[in-house]
Amino acid sequence: MADGADKDSKTEEATEKKVRDTIEQGKLPNSRETALLASFVAILIYAVFYAREAVADLGMFLSMFLEKPEAWPMDTETDVIALYKVVLIEVGRPLAILLVLLIVAGVGASVFQNLPQFVGERIRPQLSRISLAQGWKRMFGVQGWVEFLKSLAKLAFVSAVLAFTVAQDPRRLLSGMITNPFEFTKVIRSITVDILVAVVLVMAAIAAADLVWSRFSWRRDMRMSKQEVKDELKQSEGDPIVKSRIRSVARDRARRRMMTAVPKATLVIANPTHYAIALRYVREENSAPLVVAKGQDLVALKIREIAEENGIPVFEDVALARSMYKQVSVDSVIPPQFYQAVAELVRIVYAKKPEPKRIS
Repeated sequence: MADGADKDSKTEEATEKKVRDTIEQGKLPNSRETALLASFVAILIYAVFYAREAVADLGMFLSMFLEKPEAWPMDTETDVIALYKVVLIEVGRPLAILLVLLIVAGVGASVFQNLPQFVGERIRPQLSRISLAQGWKRMFGVQGWVEFLKSLAKLAFVSAVLAFTVAQDPRRLLSGMITNPFEFTKVIRSITVDILVAVVLVMAAIAAADLVWSRFSWRRDMRMSKQEVKDELKQSEGDPIVKSRIRSVARDRARRRMMTAVPKATLVIANPTHYAIALRYVREENSAPLVVAKGQDLVALKIREIAEENGIPVFEDVALARSMYKQVSVDSVIPPQFYQAVAELVRIVYAKKPEPKRIS
């Protein structure tokens, strides 16, 4: 019940991170029927292009070996070893070609489904692989019974197609038996090729269906619950609560730093209650007025309060304050479009300042 409920809760498609992690672990969709189809195709290619010559050469060698045994002395150990080498070469040559075709077909089927990659996790020793309980579960669990029923259905389907294919073969066999041995091998080869073609066609249909199913099943098994998606988002991007706290702390630090800079300002431009921008202008420091603080609502009121406590002039200009607040940044000089308006205010500030007394 718990597993069923857990599967029912996995309604979300796998995220890119989940797919990437699964691929890195070597858990890729794999169709066994595609590999089996490739093997049958390799056998069919062998039967069509190589079997005839291979069987003829092997038959000729065996006939020579059986008809003239005296040509193969076995008096010494060297003679026996030489005979073994000849037999192995003659028998092994056609088998080697078939083996190479099967290897190429197996590798090709694997590459066709997924690009090869090294996954250390797959070769890491795991006790579950040698566990009797796990092995029993794999063999007789739900998945094991599903695989068994699939194999049974495939066997029945292939058997039916083969029975239909070879329905006329007994007559061909009987007619071939009254001919010479070489012609009879052609009949056997022709019947074998027909059977292989039928098997390949059936396996192609089964492999195509299994290939689609394996990818659908792989995607379905990777589905995630909404909670898993949220947890992964927290892990990849950070906990939103923590990030919000960090931003809040950063804003508090920036606000305190601004407030400590307000007493050094030359003037403050304010909307009566909503906006306040503190500017500092010293000709020797910057070519244009520098924004040392800006704020809105309560922060704006605090800037005005500090400015008034330190005797810094506050100019109320609603349009200028609102426009500057949107376009200026703290620790940056004001944009050129505000030069003229701010220059007039700076001139007023310096005009009101008493000239320093000269010491004679």
